[in-house]
Amino acid sequence: MRYSADWMTIADERILEFLSTSEISTPKKMADSGDVRFSRQYIGERCRKLTDYGMLQHLGNGVYRITEEGEKYLTGDLDAEALSDE
Repeated sequence: MRYSADWMTIADERILEFLSTSEISTPKKMADSGDVRFSRQYIGERCRKLTDYGMLQHLGNGVYRITEEGEKYLTGDLDAEALSDE
Protein backbone atom coordinates (compact mmCIF):
# COMPACT_ATOMS: atom_id res chain seq x y z
CA MET A 1 0.00 0.00 0.00
CA ARG A 2 1.23 3.49 -0.86
CA TYR A 3 1.28 6.21 1.77
CA SER A 4 0.90 9.57 0.04
CA ALA A 5 1.42 12.97 1.61
CA ASP A 6 -1.00 15.89 1.90
CA TRP A 7 0.95 17.79 -0.75
CA MET A 8 0.61 15.01 -3.35
CA THR A 9 -1.94 14.80 -6.19
CA ILE A 10 -3.09 11.97 -8.45
CA ALA A 11 -0.85 13.46 -11.14
CA ASP A 12 2.18 12.70 -8.94
CA GLU A 13 1.20 9.02 -8.88
CA ARG A 14 0.89 8.90 -12.68
CA ILE A 15 4.22 10.72 -13.18
CA LEU A 16 6.07 8.37 -10.83
CA GLU A 17 4.48 5.30 -12.44
CA PHE A 18 5.39 6.56 -15.91
CA LEU A 19 8.99 7.28 -14.98
CA SER A 20 9.40 3.95 -13.21
CA THR A 21 9.03 2.27 -16.61
CA SER A 22 10.46 4.96 -18.92
CA GLU A 23 13.70 5.70 -17.05
CA ILE A 24 13.83 9.38 -18.16
CA SER A 25 11.31 11.73 -19.76
CA THR A 26 10.09 15.28 -20.13
CA PRO A 27 6.70 16.74 -19.19
CA LYS A 28 5.86 17.07 -22.89
CA LYS A 29 6.61 13.41 -23.60
CA MET A 30 4.59 12.36 -20.56
CA ALA A 31 1.61 14.45 -21.70
CA ASP A 32 1.90 13.21 -25.29
CA SER A 33 2.07 9.58 -24.15
CA GLY A 34 -1.53 9.58 -22.96
CA ASP A 35 -0.47 7.77 -19.78
CA VAL A 36 -0.24 10.99 -17.77
CA ARG A 37 -3.47 12.78 -18.71
CA PHE A 38 -2.65 16.28 -17.62
CA SER A 39 -1.27 19.33 -19.45
CA ARG A 40 2.44 19.64 -20.07
CA GLN A 41 2.50 22.73 -17.86
CA TYR A 42 0.83 20.97 -14.93
CA ILE A 43 3.09 17.91 -15.29
CA GLY A 44 6.11 20.23 -15.24
CA GLU A 45 4.82 21.91 -12.08
CA ARG A 46 4.30 18.54 -10.38
CA CYS A 47 7.74 17.29 -11.51
CA ARG A 48 9.32 20.31 -9.84
CA LYS A 49 7.37 19.57 -6.64
CA LEU A 50 8.40 15.88 -6.74
CA THR A 51 12.01 17.02 -7.25
CA ASP A 52 11.74 19.30 -4.19
CA TYR A 53 10.75 16.25 -2.12
CA GLY A 54 13.45 13.99 -3.58
CA MET A 55 11.17 11.64 -5.52
CA LEU A 56 12.46 12.84 -8.91
CA GLN A 57 15.79 14.13 -10.12
CA HIS A 58 15.96 16.98 -12.65
CA LEU A 59 18.70 16.16 -15.15
CA GLY A 60 18.49 19.51 -16.96
CA ASN A 61 16.61 20.74 -20.05
CA GLY A 62 13.29 19.58 -18.58
CA VAL A 63 14.36 15.95 -18.32
CA TYR A 64 13.43 14.02 -15.17
CA ARG A 65 14.06 10.58 -13.74
CA ILE A 66 12.68 8.77 -10.72
CA THR A 67 14.92 8.47 -7.65
CA GLU A 68 15.33 5.62 -5.22
CA GLU A 69 12.88 7.41 -2.89
CA GLY A 70 10.34 7.60 -5.70
CA GLU A 71 10.72 3.88 -6.40
CA LYS A 72 10.37 3.07 -2.69
CA TYR A 73 7.18 5.11 -2.59
CA LEU A 74 5.72 3.17 -5.52
CA THR A 75 6.44 -0.17 -3.85
CA GLY A 76 4.93 1.00 -0.56
CA ASP A 77 8.25 1.04 1.27
CA LEU A 78 8.25 4.80 1.89
CA ASP A 79 5.67 7.04 3.55
CA ALA A 80 5.76 10.26 1.49
CA GLU A 81 4.63 12.21 4.56
CA ALA A 82 8.13 11.60 6.00
CA LEU A 83 9.81 13.49 3.14
CA SER A 84 10.97 17.08 3.43
CA ASP A 85 11.04 19.70 0.67
CA GLU A 86 14.51 20.94 1.54
